Amino acid sequence: MRQEELLARLLYRDGLMLIIDKPAGLPVHAGPGGGRNLEQYLDALRFGLPHPPALAHRLDRDTSGCLVLGRHRKALSRLGKLFQSGAVEKAYWAVTTGIPEQSEGTIDLPLRKVSNRTGGWRMVTDPGGKEGGQSAVTEYRVLGTGEGPADEKLAWIEARPKTGRTHQIRVHLGAIGAPLLGDPQYGDKSGRAVPLHLLARAVTVPLYPKKPPIVAEAPVPEHMRAALKACGWREG
Repeated sequence: MRQEELLARLLYRDGLMLIIDKPAGLPVHAGPGGGRNLEQYLDALRFGLPHPPALAHRLDRDTSGCLVLGRHRKALSRLGKLFQSGAVEKAYWAVTTGIPEQSEGTIDLPLRKVSNRTGGWRMVTDPGGKEGGQSAVTEYRVLGTGEGPADEKLAWIEARPKTGRTHQIRVHLGAIGAPLLGDPQYGDKSGRAVPLHLLARAVTVPLYPKKPPIVAEAPVPEHMRAALKACGWREG
């Protein structure tokens, strides 16, 4: 990623915090095997400070949209407390292959990680937390519905996670019969070879106690436009 490409994705900047529009398909940090990741490009966002900004939270590799960065150690400490306390509000847009029975609601299903013999893993629901699952809560509402190229039923859903578990929105929406388009791991059976249709659409950060919260909104990525339009989304 060239410096100008990253700068073009800057959504908000002040002395403590940056918010960028993370591209889909790019991990935020290196995994065990290394490889290309967002952190290796953050030096382009120093804006005169001695060190590059650092991640205040994380997004999955295949999720695009609003990602918050702290510009120095004190900023990261303040942001960390806001995220841990649940004071930061996050809104996601998803396109799902299936329409929930209820047009809005709250999904309260604990989640736990399950490993397989090949070294992989996935998250599963753990009703009641009987097997050590962590509490996970997601509020959702259907913003529109439509049909895909293969006549599959699609839904445009806004999801607001109240906890920050790994793959939370993907598992929760799959659990109510609405797996994300492009997510066969959690139930998409459409057979369409498309990227994951999940966007961190907006973030609200109450960074300064005596000022209004900072709100940033990410644009819809190219790979989600057709499906969202099929569900009634219109630009502008």
